[in-house]
Formats: sequence, structure tokens, C-alpha cells
Amino acid sequence: MELQELIVEMKLLERRLTLYEEKYGVLSEDFYRALMAGELARYDAFDETRADFSRWKGIYETWLRRKNAYTDQMQELQLSEALRIQPAY
Repeated sequence: MELQELIVEMKLLERRLTLYEEKYGVLSEDFYRALMAGELARYDAFDETRADFSRWKGIYETWLRRKNAYTDQMQELQLSEALRIQPAY
């Protein structure tokens, strides 16, 4: 995936993450850390929450993969090589 594609996809994912962050009142990073540490098991009893948490986790993991891909590509380029001369819009 090219840098610009990664950026667009990350921004779309961030919009989806924001919905969960606003609904549950915590940032995705904190949610993910607690989920992976097993601190949210008590919420498994609630169908809506369990489904939300599953989707939230998947969206966040996808965002992390895209962020890592972006970071890897940027480490191989100088900013002047990655910067668009003509805006996309």
C-alpha cells in the first residue's frame, strides 16, 4: 500500500475508533491494553458490549498494522521524497 493510501485508510479507521471512544469514554489505546490484559472479561456477559469490543479491537488492530506500515515506509524515505508536490484534491 502506498503512503497516501495508508493515510486515507488510517483516517477512516480513526473516525470509526472515535465513535467507540466517545461511546465508552476511553481512548482506543487504553481500551486495547486493558482488553489484552484480560481486565474487561466482566463485560462478556453483555451481548452489545461484547460485539462492540470485538469490532473495536479489530478496527484498532487494523489501524495499528497500517500505522506500522506507514512508519516502516517513512523510515526508508526522506520526507521530501514522500511529500506530494500536487495536493490530491
